[in-house]
Amino acid sequence: MRSELGPRVAAALWRRQIVEILRAWRMSDAHAEVVADVLLAADLMGIDSHGMTLLPLYDQQIRDGGATPTPNISVVHDRAAVALIDGDSGFGHVPAMLAVELAAERAEKFGIAAVAIRNSNHYGAAGVYVRRLAEQGLIGISTSSVWRAAIVPTRGLEPKLGTNPIAFAAPSAGGKPFLLDMATSNAAIGKLKLAQRAQVDIPEGWALTREGTPQRDPSLALLDALLVPLGGHKGYGLATMVEVLSSALSGAALTPLRGTPGRRHDVGHFVMALDPAMIRGSRAEFAVDVGRMTDALRATPPSNPEFPVLVAGDPEYACEAERLSHGIPLSAKLAVQLRDIAERTNAAFLLEPERAPT
Repeated sequence: MRSELGPRVAAALWRRQIVEILRAWRMSDAHAEVVADVLLAADLMGIDSHGMTLLPLYDQQIRDGGATPTPNISVVHDRAAVALIDGDSGFGHVPAMLAVELAAERAEKFGIAAVAIRNSNHYGAAGVYVRRLAEQGLIGISTSSVWRAAIVPTRGLEPKLGTNPIAFAAPSAGGKPFLLDMATSNAAIGKLKLAQRAQVDIPEGWALTREGTPQRDPSLALLDALLVPLGGHKGYGLATMVEVLSSALSGAALTPLRGTPGRRHDVGHFVMALDPAMIRGSRAEFAVDVGRMTDALRATPPSNPEFPVLVAGDPEYACEAERLSHGIPLSAKLAVQLRDIAERTNAAFLLEPERAPT
């Protein structure tokens, strides 16, 4: 979900602001660079719910003791094509990017590799990680659990699963990777927060009231956390699958059994990489076929000539190109929140109006 309110900020300055706040939290330079890259990538692609707007949430998690900016991340075991990482309650971006590196290295050796992560936190936009794999010529898959139950099982009236995202990417000849990144609810929590910030109603079908009727108020939807699974029982099944891969496989906390979240969120992630060359004999031939297939889909006659047929990733890449040229929009509310964090942590605030021209 994109926010088009407020002045535009150049990507380099946007990233610097993220790093300033992360370093003020005593995060190491190396970790701050990784987190900033992931958050900036989300904002550039128009996934505003998973970019810099998350810093106020992360700030609260640090103060509550749910996340630490100074973790001791470790590889618990590394066995041929599989590995397990412990995130030590740090931000999820760093162990997830480490998982990408390990999976890529091992997929090139074994053809396929899987890395699970436990004891982690929110890791931003899942698509950022699989895109990194696809840009290396690999197929990438990633899933994540979350720390708070928000999806209501089909026929249920209590949240039992998170919005558990799934991301998939594949290299495509002559263009950017095919990139699918989706929550297993009809809408991610971050989209509700953006609607709340913009003071607009949410669409019917995103959330339920406590009586089981459609909820349109984003504030109440966030309070009750009764989100509708994507496609009804199908999304419910997908969310459960993600929980198995992300939590049961890694040994992270199982969301349906959490009850009241404790201080440590113990979120789990999963990253898999496949090398097409190990199956087809050629990465290039595989990428050509992916490109031919997606081009054929785009060539489908549109039902409305003003809205051509797209494939997953097209809107994000178009937004990225536009924002790299014209800057990322900064909402007034987010600017206030970031200024408050900066003042409280003695971080430099770089987004004053005169420094962030439209």
